[in-house]
Amino acid sequence: MRTNEISFRIRYSETDQMGIVYHGNYAQYLELARVEWLRLLGISYKTMEEGGIMLPVISLSINYIKPALYDDLITVKVILKKKPAVRIEFDYEITNEAGDLLATANTVLVFMDMKRKRPTKCPQFLLDKLNY
Repeated sequence: MRTNEISFRIRYSETDQMGIVYHGNYAQYLELARVEWLRLLGISYKTMEEGGIMLPVISLSINYIKPALYDDLITVKVILKKKPAVRIEFDYEITNEAGDLLATANTVLVFMDMKRKRPTKCPQFLLDKLNY
């Protein structure tokens, strides 16, 4: 499974006085999509951290096309770009209920050995789930 989608409604607290989603909230939406993608693979981010591997974001890019508004039902599609190595890269598409493209994004994360505080290879259990 290289893609996944999640949908949710924009809450009032995520918007500014104009009812538009504050730009900083998009990073949280991307994280939500990534974590759920892992969960659908049968991998818990929490369990990965308990096993000594964390995934800090080292690059984040968002292109805002149209505003997301209070009470919009949005869908965040996450797409694994290529086979993970030390890094794992995702593209994203955020759309509203009408199918309008609201934003595109990209993140790069690095697998980090928590004890050594050094980058490490993608865990084999994740590669196995991705059939690599």
